[in-house]
Amino acid sequence: MSSTTPSESRKDAPADNDEGIDSSQQSATPSSPTASRRLYSSRASDLELRGGRPRNKGAADEQTSLLSQRDTAGRAYRTLPPTPGQRLSRQPSNIGNSRFKFNHHRKGSFGQRLAAALGSDGWQDSNLEDSKISFYRDDRVWYDQFTSTDWVHDSIADAFRVKDLRNRKDLRGRVYAWFDGAQGWILVAIIGCITAAIAYLVDITETPIFDLKDGYCTIGWYRSKKKCCAGLDEHVCPSWLSWSEALRPSRTKDARLDFFIYVLAGVFLSLISCILTLGTKTVVPSAVSLSTLDENLGAENRYENRRHDSGGSGSVSPRQKYTEVQQSSTMIYYAAAGSGVAEVKVILSGFVLHGYLGVKTLVLKTLGLILSVASGLSLGKEGPYVHIATCVGNIACRIFSKYNHNDGKRREVLSASAASGVAVAFGAPLGGVLFSLEEVSYYFPPKTLFRTFFCCIVAALFLKFLNPYGTNKIVLFEVRYLTDWEFFEMIVFIILGVLGGAAGALFIKASRIWATSFRRIKLIKKWPMLEVGLVALITGLVGYWNRYTKLAVTELLYELASPCNSKGIEGSGLCPSKEQIPEVIRYLGIAFVVKSFLTIITFGVKVPAGIYVPSMVVGGLLGRIVGHTVQYIVLMHPNTTIFGACAKGKGTESCVTPGIYAMVAAGATMCGVTRLSVALAVILFELTGSLDHVLPFSIAVLVSKWTADALEPLSIYDLLTSMNSYPFLDNKVRPIFTTDLGDITPRIRRDRIIDISDSPLIPAADLRLKLERLHMAGELDGGLPIVRHGILVGLIPAPDLEFALDKLDDGPETLCLMATDVQWRGAVAEEEDEEADPTDFTPYIDPAPVALDIRSPMDLVYECFVKLGLRYICVLRNGKYAGLVHKKAFVKYTRELES
Repeated sequence: MSSTTPSESRKDAPADNDEGIDSSQQSATPSSPTASRRLYSSRASDLELRGGRPRNKGAADEQTSLLSQRDTAGRAYRTLPPTPGQRLSRQPSNIGNSRFKFNHHRKGSFGQRLAAALGSDGWQDSNLEDSKISFYRDDRVWYDQFTSTDWVHDSIADAFRVKDLRNRKDLRGRVYAWFDGAQGWILVAIIGCITAAIAYLVDITETPIFDLKDGYCTIGWYRSKKKCCAGLDEHVCPSWLSWSEALRPSRTKDARLDFFIYVLAGVFLSLISCILTLGTKTVVPSAVSLSTLDENLGAENRYENRRHDSGGSGSVSPRQKYTEVQQSSTMIYYAAAGSGVAEVKVILSGFVLHGYLGVKTLVLKTLGLILSVASGLSLGKEGPYVHIATCVGNIACRIFSKYNHNDGKRREVLSASAASGVAVAFGAPLGGVLFSLEEVSYYFPPKTLFRTFFCCIVAALFLKFLNPYGTNKIVLFEVRYLTDWEFFEMIVFIILGVLGGAAGALFIKASRIWATSFRRIKLIKKWPMLEVGLVALITGLVGYWNRYTKLAVTELLYELASPCNSKGIEGSGLCPSKEQIPEVIRYLGIAFVVKSFLTIITFGVKVPAGIYVPSMVVGGLLGRIVGHTVQYIVLMHPNTTIFGACAKGKGTESCVTPGIYAMVAAGATMCGVTRLSVALAVILFELTGSLDHVLPFSIAVLVSKWTADALEPLSIYDLLTSMNSYPFLDNKVRPIFTTDLGDITPRIRRDRIIDISDSPLIPAADLRLKLERLHMAGELDGGLPIVRHGILVGLIPAPDLEFALDKLDDGPETLCLMATDVQWRGAVAEEEDEEADPTDFTPYIDPAPVALDIRSPMDLVYECFVKLGLRYICVLRNGKYAGLVHKKAFVKYTRELES
């Protein structure tokens, strides 16, 4: 990454160019999608104005908006273009479009009549408060694909809604107010129940399908091997037949035939899962500077490539960028691939990804997850549960308009939904709450915390009622340690923390190396199914011969963590005598190497896949090896003072329980990969139910995080977020700034402001041209400041300007009112029109945009973007307008600073 700062680029850039765009501003804003949006409206007056009928009625689909705004007009949106050949900038104007041709019932436009009266005393001061209310109460706000949420607007709009609701003092108003407050609780309860039901479906389905690779149950083919052989030894179970016994007339086993069918079934299931995943294919326009939207660590950063190709200066005009974009290719991603945790994290920070939380993604990812887990690939279902639960929350928000039409309120519900996914995945409701707080949520007020806790409890209770495991337990696996840990073991726990953190950091590096070397092969890059088939084939060929690589990851982790007094590991070879321990260590060592390799090559394939439990399995194998090694040393030297009296007890586990070591190392390795800390310690506690071992778990996680941060600063999800060039500001890590706001503020351009010094009436053609320039610069969620004699008097957001221009029906000479502090009283008032004039743009103007002085420290700018969730900040110099800084430009600056 180039070390040139935005200010340096601005100094080296030419003073002007043929396009009239500042180079620093241009380099600071990545391109945007090229979608043509239909004429739409959200107010009844707009529908009456056009004399049309509500359009786009129908059910939500995959490309329905993240907000899924469906008001009385029933509108829906599709923002992604089908082909890369579309124009870069959208056409909000109606010039030359026959569909806007209809007779206006009045003579001229509002703006023209105002222009005719400029010489009179018709201008009067208006109430500024009325303009604010108009701006925040209107529900026209639409968030385009790959833009940022306006948190301030959504928060104030909800405040106006609540104020109107509470102003009603009658009985019906009180009932409405009570129901409005109860909507959030009703919603999270519904989400918790549905999430638990989906988890139940996945749990009871994937296990029988997984066992079908080995054989089937004669008393019911749909039964898993465990249920078929309940109460019997699995090795002597007449009700369970291997495929060689079922296919051969002699009913004798044939290891080679069983091996062939096992590998073939694994490849088949993984390919079907991949086909379902590819069904969520989404084409992203070439204008969007994203690398990928799934866990493909081998994706090329197209934004960086463009910047390096241009010499790093970034001093290209919008027209030049438009030409480059037209020559580049589109990017394809699959919403159902991977775990989705990184994308959920970015969505909760305010980034808009249409369709990523839709119905289609929910259905296909659930079905694909069942098959991918059943195929035997080294992946887990716990990470995808977070994405699936968030999809449920997003869809459920459509029940109440309070959340359906307000993106800020919606993300409070999505935070609770993500937490319920972890709660049902591990059976850990407390861990789910802490996971949402620590990992995915960007804004987490106390009210959201309590509501998230309620959602997790409801999900856990409903899952316990469904009883998916048949044990009346909700935990992923249940182990109980009857012996306490000894003081000398704390040294080993710290060592396991170091090893686990190093293993997690090395896993991230190895996964990146594998992806950049193998996944960039043209054939693999073009045909994702080929990679899935090859990985499944390798998994079957290599993993079949070792018990600990053939078992499902959940069952394997249970055996590794269980003590010898547990019925779960009888006959598994993990309770060896002193003489058998070296052989067990060798066998586990082979499994550790194979499982590590399989997990590395599996991460990032185009199937629903999680990394939580596979990383815990790798750590569990490592911990079990260390545990048996310490156990062997204690048994060989029982009289050593450091071991105390515990070594003289009965049994091999009288002093050392290797299962505890496996659990400690599993948590440490998962921490090294994901960098979870407090939430992970609580999850481990809820899995084991052992208060005695909370301290070893916590210390190992703490040491692991320190070690992993030293070797690899970014977690696997932070790496994906950074690589994909999301406009994501990490609110947990503050950069060290040495500059002020003026260093990243571009100079004022005439095509980036609306000057009303001479007249508050601006030609619509000029506004369309300015909007076109914003789109070509990649600022679909930007805005145009309104300036009078150098003083900032307002700002109109680009989406709202496009909305207003879409409604115009007059010719190119139409004038639009752009001043909120004046109004015309006279001819306009005499007509007493029932509907608002489309040339009056004052309802769309923000009369009080957030502004900072140009000498403001960059730490203050950071706080405004992070804490307030702003999309842009206006800059003032001695009280006069000096520029505008977009969030994307600030994100780019912080990343260059970190590099």
